[in-house]
Amino acid sequence: MDISAYTTLTRQSGLMREMHIIANNIANAATTGYRQQQVLFSEYLSDVGSENLSMAHANIANTDFSPGVFSQTGNPFDLAIEGAGFFMLETDQGPVYTRNGNFTISADNMLVAHDGAPVLDVAGAPVFIPVSGSEMAIGQDGTLSFDGQILGQITVVEPQQGTDIVRQDGVRFLFDGDAQPAQNARLLQGSLEKSNADPVGQMARMIDVQRAYEMAQSF
Repeated sequence: MDISAYTTLTRQSGLMREMHIIANNIANAATTGYRQQQVLFSEYLSDVGSENLSMAHANIANTDFSPGVFSQTGNPFDLAIEGAGFFMLETDQGPVYTRNGNFTISADNMLVAHDGAPVLDVAGAPVFIPVSGSEMAIGQDGTLSFDGQILGQITVVEPQQGTDIVRQDGVRFLFDGDAQPAQNARLLQGSLEKSNADPVGQMARMIDVQRAYEMAQSF
């Protein structure tokens, strides 16, 4: 196989990887708090005899943390973060971080995510919601109050400078380091942040990738 064939195959492999990423973005366009991914291409050069061999590599999927659009739901347990920051959840594997504020109340009166993971307060403890009380309010700083009585504060954190954010799944992340209180974040009660994936833009990109793949295939 000549060098041009190797180069074409590496391009096709990268385009296929990008197609998978785009398809996943489109599938999660309606997922609350989802952060779309983009493929980063790298070029590798190697000597093959008297010629240089150039190959593309597309195994790195970069996460786009730009904000999504906010939608009002009227549900007092729905929360959205305006600005940088993440909610902190407790799991069996340790704390995880998310922008998905679609919360509910568990049988134990804890504020939890859709899979039952407790939402944590500023002290790192689960947030409990009293059974009694006629009016619940969550302030922009996360302060939780019932009938005007302050009961706690939901924490919103961000990674310390130099800390990498590791993607666990579409809406949850891990910090490769320590977290700190988010400085410029505000909570919006009764709202949710939509996915930042633009389905129309992703479809247009999918068509471009498909055409590029077919062109490489014919070559």
